[in-house]
Amino acid sequence: MKRYRIEPLFRKVNSTARGSHHNSGGDAKRNRHTKKGMKKSMHGLDHHGLDFTPLYRFLLSKVGEDYNKVYSEAVARLGSIPLSDKEESISWIIAKDEDEVVEHGYRRIGESSYFSQLLIDENGKIQVAKPEVTNETLFPDCDCCTWTFNGKLFVNKYVIY
Repeated sequence: MKRYRIEPLFRKVNSTARGSHHNSGGDAKRNRHTKKGMKKSMHGLDHHGLDFTPLYRFLLSKVGEDYNKVYSEAVARLGSIPLSDKEESISWIIAKDEDEVVEHGYRRIGESSYFSQLLIDENGKIQVAKPEVTNETLFPDCDCCTWTFNGKLFVNKYVIY
C-alpha cells in the first residue's frame, strides 16, 4: 500500500535574503539571565515569510464545489499554521456574502499578482465573485514587472498616460 504525501497549501518564502527583516528575534538575548527568560522556548511562534499562492490556486480550482468540503481540506493542508491564520488566509480570498466582495472583484498578492475573489453562493457552492474580470480586462501598472491574474500573464501591455 502506497502512502501519498499531500502537498501543503503554502510555501515558505526565503526570509534569510539580504534586506528581509521581520522585526523578530532578540528576546532571548535580552531575557537570557532572568526568570522570564529561563522558562521561554528558543523557538519562535511567528510564521513569517509564508506564501499562500498555492492555497489561492487550490481554492480557484474548486469553483462550483461545496464550500464546507473545500474548507475542511484546505485547513487540513495548511498544516502547522495557527487556526486563526488559516481562517484569515481563506476568508481573505473567499467572501461569505455579497457585502464582503471588493468593488473590483480581485485581490492583490504581492507586487504584481492578482487572484479573483471568490464568493459562497446561496447553495453553499464556491463561485467567482466577478467573472467578467479577466487577465484581458486588466492593465499592468509598470513595464518592468511580470503581471499575472490567476496565474496567467496579463494580455494588455503597460500604457503610459
